[in-house]
Amino acid sequence: MELQFLGSGDAFGSGGRFNTCFYVRDARGAFLIDCGASSMIAIRKFGIDPNTIRAVLITHLHGDHFGGLPFFILDAQLVSRRTAPLIIAGPPGLRDRLTTAMETFFPGSTRVERRFVSEIRELEPRCTHDVEGIAVTPFVVKHPCGAPPFALRLTVDGKTLCYSGDTEWVDGLRDAATGADLFIAETYFFDKQVRFHLDYATLARHLPELGVKRVVLTHMNPGMLARVAETGCEAAEDGMVLTV
Repeated sequence: MELQFLGSGDAFGSGGRFNTCFYVRDARGAFLIDCGASSMIAIRKFGIDPNTIRAVLITHLHGDHFGGLPFFILDAQLVSRRTAPLIIAGPPGLRDRLTTAMETFFPGSTRVERRFVSEIRELEPRCTHDVEGIAVTPFVVKHPCGAPPFALRLTVDGKTLCYSGDTEWVDGLRDAATGADLFIAETYFFDKQVRFHLDYATLARHLPELGVKRVVLTHMNPGMLARVAETGCEAAEDGMVLTV
């Protein structure tokens, strides 16, 4: 499994980074984890063929994590000329929120016939779902967005990846990450504790109990970016490629 950070930034482009979007290559092709508002720009910048992406997995319904979907779907229809099916999976409420977003940005776009089949799957927490050969287990975390926010635990090609999504520390995050080959963790702040976001100091206290093999920090604000070298952890950069 190979993962490329197409976007490793926060909602506000701190450090000049794109919104969250991870491109994962596996034995069956490729899929995305989150598709923030700037994701089509990042896809073009890094030379990704959108038609290689068979599924998009969404952690939560904030614009910097799912707001790129209307553009991705319209690109598939009008530019990339997609014919292969597309699966979009995420929290309950995804279907209605995506419809609202598409009709807000591009009125009438949800009623136009497409050349490809698209399917929205709303995932039940703490159940393992087969999404196009990806074993996806969502865990509810704590980050208000009008729908249940998820951390995602994924198993593909015999490797396990956990992405925290956005959240303060909760037990569900422990359950999602324990024993993972790769844990991608939001660390919005260095040591400032605020509701609904994770800071590096809190993460560091819990890491020994998780037994993860590799940790990569992401979704950092300017203060965290300025101090990331102090963590001794790997930090995501837009375009960075990892092999798991």
